[in-house]
Amino acid sequence: MTDLKPLLKLLNISFNDEKLLHQALVHRSSLNEFKNTFTTSNERLEFLGDAVLEQWTSQILYHKFPNFNEGQMTNLRSLIVRTQNLADIALSLKIGNYINLSKGEETHGGRLNISILADTLEAIIGAIYLDGGQVASDTFLSQILQSSIDNFSLKTEYKDPKSIFQEIAQSKQGTTPNYQVISQTGPDHNKKFISAAYIGDKLIAQGEGNSKQKAEEQAAINATTELLK
Repeated sequence: MTDLKPLLKLLNISFNDEKLLHQALVHRSSLNEFKNTFTTSNERLEFLGDAVLEQWTSQILYHKFPNFNEGQMTNLRSLIVRTQNLADIALSLKIGNYINLSKGEETHGGRLNISILADTLEAIIGAIYLDGGQVASDTFLSQILQSSIDNFSLKTEYKDPKSIFQEIAQSKQGTTPNYQVISQTGPDHNKKFISAAYIGDKLIAQGEGNSKQKAEEQAAINATTELLK
């Protein structure tokens, strides 16, 4: 197995069971090539980490901003946990260097893929929670997300990716975008959604996520990029 000591140093955390961290770094594309080492991907840990992340963020915002209403807290949370922000954090921690990817996925830039990076960070959060409990995961989330909370909370207006895409679509096309779920696969505890963003009947972009909301958010991010080209 890969030596993860440099990554542990960057994460500023220790594991009682380091196998959990190894598991968190297994992208599903690599299973055939690492079948003698891993039999399952990091998707179950990602599912858990997503829930831990949302619970922690909601609680922090509730206590830190007593004057914020529900809408303000919801929008601020969406900025903090959105795919791009998690991917930026993963990049700063050099997590991409340690992900187990198939050769094909790596060739196509998988180590810099924002969806893979964000999902892997969530899997690491899940692994930390399983290994050390809520205290360990709270400590880790505090150290990686505090600056995001501080920076985003200074905004006078909070806009999530769907709101941004809607503004651009209305400005450029004069209409409000809509979203459709193209497919959903996997068992109930580990769903994968693919959603598409449309302007009228025209497909602008698609996005993937482990919830309908995340898939739509990613579709909005990709669609915004398309409209701004």
